[in-house]
Amino acid sequence: MMIVDDSMIARAVLSRMIESDDDFEIVAVAGTAEDAIEALHAVSVDIILLDLEMPGAGGLESIPRIIAAAAGARIMIVSSLADEGAEQTVAALALGAADTLPKPGTSRFNGRFSEILLRKLKALGYADLPAAAPVSPRKPEPGRGLRSLPAAPIGILAIGASTGGIHALGTLFQNLPKQIGVPILITQHLPAPFMSVFARQLGMVAQREALVAENGMELLPDRIIIAPGDAHLTVDVACGKHVVRLTTGPSSSGCLPSLDPMLASVGALFGSAGLGLVLTGMGRDGVEGAGRMVACGGSILAQDGASSAVYGMPRAVLEAGLACAVMPPDKLARRIASLTRDVPCK
Repeated sequence: MMIVDDSMIARAVLSRMIESDDDFEIVAVAGTAEDAIEALHAVSVDIILLDLEMPGAGGLESIPRIIAAAAGARIMIVSSLADEGAEQTVAALALGAADTLPKPGTSRFNGRFSEILLRKLKALGYADLPAAAPVSPRKPEPGRGLRSLPAAPIGILAIGASTGGIHALGTLFQNLPKQIGVPILITQHLPAPFMSVFARQLGMVAQREALVAENGMELLPDRIIIAPGDAHLTVDVACGKHVVRLTTGPSSSGCLPSLDPMLASVGALFGSAGLGLVLTGMGRDGVEGAGRMVACGGSILAQDGASSAVYGMPRAVLEAGLACAVMPPDKLARRIASLTRDVPCK
């Protein structure tokens, strides 16, 4: 692991916290992004803890170069700029950071910062190191086989994601045609204060209208509706129109918002015209909803392990035998385009 922070005190404190767990070892520290990039030519790490507020190029602007030099390492932002709702936080995630965590303040985390940090680091796991010369054909990812994907055009796209999801969504929409002719729902695990910033930035990347969901909001072709951070996003019919219904009841995954109610309601309302997409994320949120969606005739696509920041949610869907395809986000975009009515595949 590498720590990149211009504060010697912060580097020392983070090092003690991390090395208190035998699963981790600090192999390099750096005071600037430039020093980190130079060090990455000599050492290999699985995770990089990166501050955003540093001299020189700064952490945020340097994320793409650090990712390029890091040979598959995950980047965890640990910075005072990573407060809830901060533009820099969402920008860092969009640039490829896997997760973020604000530095502990006087009342933040109730003294549990070290516990939360270690849990997040363990979820990120090991780097995706590039393979040397292949010696045998790649084995398929474990699961119960892929389901058949219906040829009929879809009527709605429902996407769920967690850790690493903002970057995956950016890649997905950059490769999706500007018009696919169906409403798009997104449940991304983020606290409520982030949502307006996330919606604004996603709308710019996707070149579509992107709104934080409100009760009664109408589903329109190519409009992106995003679950708020404090409610589940579901769909209903009112006055002959498909509309948003927000709920706050418990979910089997314990998440709020959760993918499960979204996928289940899409399946119930749209049947075989419903398409769900489960992207990178920790845990099993989405499995129950995906199962109910498939039972209603809908279809599920999942992100593959190599491109996922955390291969939890999509893997759970695959292992449950619910996925029709498992691909990186750019290829998922092309598959989605092929299922839309009168829209050419990129």
